[in-house]
Amino acid sequence: MAKSAAAAEAAPETVGQAVIPLVNSLQDIIARLDGDAAAGLELPQVAAIGGQSSGKSSVLEALVGRDFLPRGPDICTRRPLVLQLVRHSAPEEWGEFLHAPGCRFHDFEQIKREIQLETDKEAGDNKGVSEKQIRLKIFSPNVLDITLVDLPGITRVPVGDQPSDIESRIRTMIMQYIKHPSCIILAVSPANADLANSDALQLARLADPDGSRTIGVITKLDIMDRGTDARNFLLGNVIPLKLGYVGLVNRSQEDINFNRSVKDALAFEEKFFSTLPAYHGLAHCCGVPQLAKKLNMILLKHITDMLPGLKTRINAQLVAVAKEHAVYGDTVESAAGQGVKLLNILRKYCEAFSSMVEGKNRISTDKLSGGARIHYIFQSIFVKSLEEVDPCKSITDEDIRTTIQNSGGPKGAMFLPEVPFEILVRKQIGRLLDPSLQCAQFIYDELIKISHGCLTSELQKFPILKKRMSEVVSSFLRDGLRPAETMITHIIEMEMDYINTSHPSFVGGTKVVELAKHEVLPPKTSASLSVHKDGTIVGSEIQLTGERGQKSRAVFAIDANRRATSDQGDMDAGTSLTGGSQMGNSQLSGSPSSKLHTIIQLKEPPITLKPSETEQDAMEVAIVKLLIKSYYDVVRKSIEDAIPKAVMHFLVNHTKRDLHNFLIRKLYRENLLNELMRETDEVLIRRQRIQETLEVLEQAHRTLEEFPLEAEKIEKGYDLAGHATGLPKIHGLSEDSPNGIYTSSPNRYGVHKTSHLVI
Repeated sequence: MAKSAAAAEAAPETVGQAVIPLVNSLQDIIARLDGDAAAGLELPQVAAIGGQSSGKSSVLEALVGRDFLPRGPDICTRRPLVLQLVRHSAPEEWGEFLHAPGCRFHDFEQIKREIQLETDKEAGDNKGVSEKQIRLKIFSPNVLDITLVDLPGITRVPVGDQPSDIESRIRTMIMQYIKHPSCIILAVSPANADLANSDALQLARLADPDGSRTIGVITKLDIMDRGTDARNFLLGNVIPLKLGYVGLVNRSQEDINFNRSVKDALAFEEKFFSTLPAYHGLAHCCGVPQLAKKLNMILLKHITDMLPGLKTRINAQLVAVAKEHAVYGDTVESAAGQGVKLLNILRKYCEAFSSMVEGKNRISTDKLSGGARIHYIFQSIFVKSLEEVDPCKSITDEDIRTTIQNSGGPKGAMFLPEVPFEILVRKQIGRLLDPSLQCAQFIYDELIKISHGCLTSELQKFPILKKRMSEVVSSFLRDGLRPAETMITHIIEMEMDYINTSHPSFVGGTKVVELAKHEVLPPKTSASLSVHKDGTIVGSEIQLTGERGQKSRAVFAIDANRRATSDQGDMDAGTSLTGGSQMGNSQLSGSPSSKLHTIIQLKEPPITLKPSETEQDAMEVAIVKLLIKSYYDVVRKSIEDAIPKAVMHFLVNHTKRDLHNFLIRKLYRENLLNELMRETDEVLIRRQRIQETLEVLEQAHRTLEEFPLEAEKIEKGYDLAGHATGLPKIHGLSEDSPNGIYTSSPNRYGVHKTSHLVI
């Protein structure tokens, strides 16, 4: 038996003095984090909620066994009080506030005054309410390890400096605590009110619909109406809760006014439950000692249930913050250190640029980026646009006829000359210059976008460096764009300067005549054409020499009788002259004696002359169009290949090769280091916060590693067999002596045998 008792004592030492205190340490650690950093790291704790004057504060004082909370007729708890009860073996008791580290308060009246002072500091001295916590630890041999949060009581009527929506604000504040699955809800309701409409139970049901983490506490059982009791509530027959209920007897305001001690109240409570028949058989759910035991056991189990997820969340946040801290790095003060840091930034920047162009970094799954956009511009915009162009769309048949006749000069041409074709095809080749230059500009714009997306987080810390790098890179790209544009211009001019009609892909000679005659001439005309052995086509109007070697010469015979028309109509000089001669002869023959001489007058040529249109013209126009289309296709394919190569060589690959050296030459200068590597105040503040957050999370991680994970020890919890209440043992009051030493009197507690009250 002795060995078993020793083992029973060892278990609570392992668990009770390890698990909950470690959670308390975690709470102190995580309390140093701001709201965003602490999100998702809610720790297991017990939150006491209830209406104003429901007895919450009395419950907490009963668990501690000391009077230490501000009391009064109006709202007393005006800031959340995080109360950590720490059991230790020393006989002394004291309290410590997180806002006053290292300062021990052995006088519990002083603790009460400190709470009041801190409350007034944040919430004012006229009943105001604040969300900022007060964190208090109480060390005592007479408590069980529990962490509780005393929240402001629900009130409906504003008093003092309270806002008109005080009820809504307090409910919102309470929900911020109890909505988390890590929170055990201690729903405190007075027995002298309608328990079915309890504010605490209603709020608990909102946050915990299935009642799996709510403990119901019914206070003031001793002042219920005569003939009534709370037995059915304690048994869970009215509002079921999985964690059950505990009934308590609190100190009244009169007891507090007369300084009745908590110990006296505990003695009276024990006598009350032992003597009242309605609560016989309910010892497991009556009294502060049972509440302490229940809270301790539930909190222990809750911690073990929450521990794996808590570790995962802290580790994940630690990794994320460590990555962010690595991005910010440490502050560098020396010139040498700044120089090394700058060189590293420039190197990483250029590596990131090349990787984005080559498609080796940050590959997106939802849109094209980097080098893929460059390829899209070349193939889907530039090439496709050129392929969709009709080279003859902007040339009218009249333009072609005019060019043909103009090329014949004053004699006219017997054959279709090559000049009209060359003039017109050069004009179409020249049209390729603008889209080619525009393609280069598009690639330049893409490279600018890529440069803006490189090393953004790193450069965000150095705004001056970021600005200067942007300027230098833009200047470098502009310098690369100029030779690319010059080369593109040269490529187009080369194509215009030499029309290579001997190109194997160019369709001319007999082939083009055959194509043209099928488009223009009727069948009987086409049939009259014959082809000589030497490849010459002979007909009534057209002759074509051999295809190879001579197809660039004037090879098409032209009708010598072709005439021109003006905007004023046909100009038939022969008719005009004949008519004038006949009239003159008639006059002379009619009047032989007459000496009148008739002067032949010519019409002045019109300002604008246009060629006439004949069947021969249609054939020539068709031939020229076919020649233009054929040669344009030859040039287009060459341009589609040459322009992307020029842009890649002079702009894209040039940037990949030489940008790094250019940046070093422009920026790596001793007189610029301090200015370029200067960080903003926001960055300095952010680095400090990240550093602090990282230290807190690392400390929390180390604390978590100290948790005992043996499930059997956790499940045992405290063995209260030899210390049934976990609170000060009161001699002279036990189940063996039900006739208590206290009597209920107008003063409520009449202590007859004070010598029996020892700790």
